[in-house]
Amino acid sequence: MKNILFAALAMLCLTNFTYAQSPNKKDGNEANTEKMLLTIFLKHDQSMNLSEIEDVRTKQGFYKSFPPEGVSVVNWYVVMGIGQMVVLELPASKLRDVNLAIEKTAWKAFETEFYPTYDLYPLMEEKLDNKSKVSY
Repeated sequence: MKNILFAALAMLCLTNFTYAQSPNKKDGNEANTEKMLLTIFLKHDQSMNLSEIEDVRTKQGFYKSFPPEGVSVVNWYVVMGIGQMVVLELPASKLRDVNLAIEKTAWKAFETEFYPTYDLYPLMEEKLDNKSKVSY
């Protein structure tokens, strides 16, 4: 049940982010399509309070190394009762760098879950009768 909730929250956060799923022609060249979205749940260790979590993250260098070079933050939310949810856009080749940054600087403060995600809305929009898109 929790996994369904996490997936639903991730998709909710992606509603205001448009991402091309197929190659676009630009001046006769195909656009770079290797980028992906990655949703990361940073689940609070509830044995620590917020100040203790923040101390661990700071001492381990989280703010200096996350996100790694070449990785963009799309959204960063607090999910009450769970922790934080970060949506990143990155080239697939940077996936290892993101994983290492989390393992080296966020562990002890958080349990982590990773979900490769993509924006299905551009494909679904064509099928929907109501073309409006809600953005918060």
